[in-house]
Amino acid sequence: MKKQKNIIRVRDVMKPDVDIMDGMRTITEAMKAMKYPDTRTIIVDKRHEDDEYGVVMFRDLAKRVLARDLSPNRMNIYEVMSKPVLSVSPDMDIRYCTRLFDRFGLSRAPVLENQKIIGLVSYTDIVLKGLLGDTY
Repeated sequence: MKKQKNIIRVRDVMKPDVDIMDGMRTITEAMKAMKYPDTRTIIVDKRHEDDEYGVVMFRDLAKRVLARDLSPNRMNIYEVMSKPVLSVSPDMDIRYCTRLFDRFGLSRAPVLENQKIIGLVSYTDIVLKGLLGDTY
């Protein structure tokens, strides 16, 4: 008889704290307001109920602002965001989350429950907490 594996879910490894901001903030304002810079991600809030979330990662800022020598004081975060953002369910098995990341070239994704963001999951979270468990 095959032994049942324990399923590690996204909610078990995700970071529950994420910065969610209005897209009209300048990049400078958004960076200064970040409470969780270790996530290297800013979620751009929905403007209304039928809108979708956006995402700005530090690599986007490096490529679209720094590399082009643009002013972060004059650019809004909506100008560099990716939207709509692919999200994952907190109940998803981390093995499937990893496959989804690989298939779509993602490194992290917001975790969505009841149409609200409840956290952020990344390859780092999956590997460190998923493989090392409580020792991390």
